[in-house]
Amino acid sequence: MPHSYDVLIIGGGAAGLSLALHLAENHSICLISKGKLEDGSTFYAQGGIAAVLAPEDSIESHVADTLAAGAGLCKEQVVREIVAGGPAAIRWLQEQGVPFTPAPDPAAGIPWHLTREGGHSHRRVVHAADATGRALETTLEQRVREHRNIDIREDHIAVDLITARKLGDSGPDRCLGAYVLQCSDHHVDAYAARHVVLATGGASKVYLYTSNPDTATGDGIAMAWRAGCRVANMEFNQFHPTCLYHPQAKSFLITEAIRGEGGILRLPDGTPFMKRFHPRGELAPRDIVARAIDHEMKRIGSEFVYLDISHKPAAFIREHFPNVHARCLDFGYDMTKEPLPVVPAAHYTCGGIMSDASGRTDLPGLYAIGETACTGLHGANRMASNSLLECVVMGHKLAQYIDGETARGAPREDLPAWDESRVTDSDEEVVVTHNWHELRRFMWDYVGIVRTTKRLRRAQSRVALLQHEIEEYYGNFRISHDLLELRNLTQIADLIVQSAMSRRESRGLHYTLDYPEPAAETANTILVPRNYQGADDASLSAVNAP
Repeated sequence: MPHSYDVLIIGGGAAGLSLALHLAENHSICLISKGKLEDGSTFYAQGGIAAVLAPEDSIESHVADTLAAGAGLCKEQVVREIVAGGPAAIRWLQEQGVPFTPAPDPAAGIPWHLTREGGHSHRRVVHAADATGRALETTLEQRVREHRNIDIREDHIAVDLITARKLGDSGPDRCLGAYVLQCSDHHVDAYAARHVVLATGGASKVYLYTSNPDTATGDGIAMAWRAGCRVANMEFNQFHPTCLYHPQAKSFLITEAIRGEGGILRLPDGTPFMKRFHPRGELAPRDIVARAIDHEMKRIGSEFVYLDISHKPAAFIREHFPNVHARCLDFGYDMTKEPLPVVPAAHYTCGGIMSDASGRTDLPGLYAIGETACTGLHGANRMASNSLLECVVMGHKLAQYIDGETARGAPREDLPAWDESRVTDSDEEVVVTHNWHELRRFMWDYVGIVRTTKRLRRAQSRVALLQHEIEEYYGNFRISHDLLELRNLTQIADLIVQSAMSRRESRGLHYTLDYPEPAAETANTILVPRNYQGADDASLSAVNAP
């Protein structure tokens, strides 16, 4: 008998936790996390959550800023709905106990301190010092653990989705559940659910240098693609401009809020350079800042540039950035007295599984929210602090949709058990390790911040070889956590390369030397799997239309 629930949520970050809490009173829920709940990207988010709270700000302004950052590829109605949900999302998070940094003068009418980040025309970023993700994740995790209707399965990784078509059922296809590997004993169980939600985060681990934790391997996108769902805009990989350059500083991001509070990017000789690339200077959108840093590093042959906020009072720096300050001290840098060496690193996947403004995908019974989804919010470039906003708002919107879906029957109880009768234990795990490193290296070299058609073709040929080798390995040996992640990452690499090769222009986060200018007319890049059967709703057919 499979494990059976009303809702199976795969992913334990802000999107999955928010959804679980909104649904928990009326549904039985299983929350799957392939590590500990706090191992995902949410925990490491520093900056904050964008929401319209100040009297001088407006929904129209936030929408306009998001559309401008998205470089013509946002879906305005989706942007408007998610932005409009921001104030209520912040109030809900406060009710859950998230300790946002208070305003210095509460009498001004705003209870929280608001900061400003790249692309925003107003101060609208609510934060918990410089560790907003940690505060949000730990608070919501505590609430989830307290709820009797939520079963948590940590150290479990989803293998693949179970669909009616895969089981040979006649009639319309539908997601019925998922096979899940228990990492501790390598046993695979079937989980049946009326509603299956992918909240698995992004795929930046496909690159050699990334700000993301090891869990960001694109599992949800790869599983949805194999199940017959379309994906969109996978060429738009956001590279965070400023990660600490230090051999031991693995994935340590230097929050964009430092630039928002007056931090200056400098060359090794101290020369500021951002005004040469954009009138907003350090507050330009992330794609422009990352590309400017990459350009200057290559121009002068440097391995890094500097981010300098040492001209601000030391007390101000320690108060606003206590965690960054303490962490940098661990690596020997005192940001109150000296600039920090920084480099760009892969940070956010703007594309993903095509889904509508409620979280529905092409496959009935399957939903996607958060970074794994592509609703049309981000377009060609995500604006800073819109990511946690999206997670919390979409968690609420999907909960409302599922609450209204009362006609569905009970979860299937006849899902077949996982079949391991024809596989053996591998005696060459080095194959997985070698392919993991090869994949991430050539993706960084050939499909990074600046691309060319020649580089993309090189990557395409290498991805094809890896896919063949990995699928052969997957079919003959017992699966493992590392093998599943490698299989998914290789699929992600293929989707990114396909998307990048099809976009013959430079726009947003996709920049190619062969087509350096934006095209007069543009469209979203939509990839269609061979087993796609068509969207069941007209809103999905145009989900990515601007």
